[in-house]
Amino acid sequence: MAAALSSTALFVAGAHTDVGKTHVACALIRAARARNLTCDAFKPVLSGFDPARWRESDAGRLIEALGREEADLDAVSPLRFSAPLAPPVAARREGQRLAKSALLARCRTWLAASPAQLKLLEGAGGLMSPIAEDGTALDLPEYLSLPSILVGGAYLGAVSHVLTALEVMRARHLRVIALVISEDASPEAPSFDDTVAMVRKFAGPVPVVSVRRDDERPWAEALLQLVLA
Repeated sequence: MAAALSSTALFVAGAHTDVGKTHVACALIRAARARNLTCDAFKPVLSGFDPARWRESDAGRLIEALGREEADLDAVSPLRFSAPLAPPVAARREGQRLAKSALLARCRTWLAASPAQLKLLEGAGGLMSPIAEDGTALDLPEYLSLPSILVGGAYLGAVSHVLTALEVMRARHLRVIALVISEDASPEAPSFDDTVAMVRKFAGPVPVVSVRRDDERPWAEALLQLVLA
């Protein structure tokens, strides 16, 4: 099984911002490492980054899941900006301009150089969020030809966001390994079970994994099984 994963790389996409992409990526890494698979992660651009609280950032959480240290920040997330805005806007505030070609070049370099059996490339924001001056997060899996895990939430309106994102990916002929629905902690959120059931009903053949806010091991293992299939 490990040999079959010698060059497996996945894109972790979000149907919206703050729906749990990094949480899902970290859980998948921990599940894979528990099986003694080597893992690597890359989030090429990160906004809202505070160096004094780096461990709380998406990059810091990925580094912790990988069992690595602060010295690996540049390797995991080389482009970090302080403003909590879309990456191209945050970069402009620091006198930089993000070009899609340069971002894709960084991703291709990482994919070619990493020897890990499981490689996770994480986008920024939602699927159609601008990630460069001339590109969105959707361009990464398309131009890199990566299968994806699509992560969505369970807030009111999340079903529409998830299914719209799924249709956009299908229109680009992108392979979606699984839809992952994260439980919403808000007391005003709709029934989580109902939300997952509605997504399943309209997702067609794409497997749907529900992520509850308790023990991550069952759903992370289920997601890993889909990745290894």
